[in-house]
Amino acid sequence: MPNIWSIGGGKGGSGKSFITGNLGILLAKGGYKTLLVDLDLGAANLHTIIGLPLPEKSISDFLNKKVGTLQETVEPTPVPNLYLISGAMNDLDIANLAHEQKLKIIRNIPKLPYDYILLDLGAGTSFNTIDFFMISALGIFVTTPEPTSIENIYRLIRSVYFRKIRQVLSSHNFRTLAEEAQERDARATVSNPDILLYIMKELDPEKGEILENELRTFNFKLALNQLRKQDNPNIGALICKIIQRHLALKMHFLGNISFDERVHNAVCKKIPFLDLYPYTQTTLDLRTCHKNLLTIDEAEPILQNVVD
Repeated sequence: MPNIWSIGGGKGGSGKSFITGNLGILLAKGGYKTLLVDLDLGAANLHTIIGLPLPEKSISDFLNKKVGTLQETVEPTPVPNLYLISGAMNDLDIANLAHEQKLKIIRNIPKLPYDYILLDLGAGTSFNTIDFFMISALGIFVTTPEPTSIENIYRLIRSVYFRKIRQVLSSHNFRTLAEEAQERDARATVSNPDILLYIMKELDPEKGEILENELRTFNFKLALNQLRKQDNPNIGALICKIIQRHLALKMHFLGNISFDERVHNAVCKKIPFLDLYPYTQTTLDLRTCHKNLLTIDEAEPILQNVVD
């Protein structure tokens, strides 16, 4: 089974596609057979980040049954070992997937024969984005130092976390137990997972442990992008501490990625930033994040999740 990294941001402009593309390039150059999947449906641009012309095939060909398998939509890229499934040629309403179409994507991505699969997701907290995020227990959240971006990434993390709790509570015969917990304490809801979990473990230790173990499978990371000289370099680590304190959720800080005006130039030239500016601080930061990801990945096995 491939290692799948879901990469999302709370708002547009955080640079998640930039980070997805460059991490994919670094993985491919490291000898890993790597697939990028552009799931920013309706606003796909990952092909431009990695220097690929508009692809001839896209994920809509799979959804519309123009091809029989998702693998048939894969396009090679100029980087050896790096491949792409584009979302760039989808219909205008493709961002509003039907439930069955979403499940079709979710069920088929883990079957693809690659060492690493990176999912570039749409911004925000739509159900499609959250469910795509949960294809893997390993998620990378991208934010910038601006307060609005930080607020939005916190909302996204909460949404993914609460969606997971709801999934567990709707299965394993948890619904009755959750209702009993709320009767004991009105605060025992999905919005207060620490209280909910505490009371459920009191009412039924076995089921409480199942829920706790399910939540522990999440292995989230945070990258702080576009850090300028005047910004506090400790913001990302502080965000991780806040999330761990309030959600009891494991959160690793991958590192800061410096702001560089030349990112715009690389995108306009359709040349990967790593290739065009290999000796910049931003490239060094990307390499550090890549190294940290592999280190964490090797230390902690990834458990895959499939939405119901």
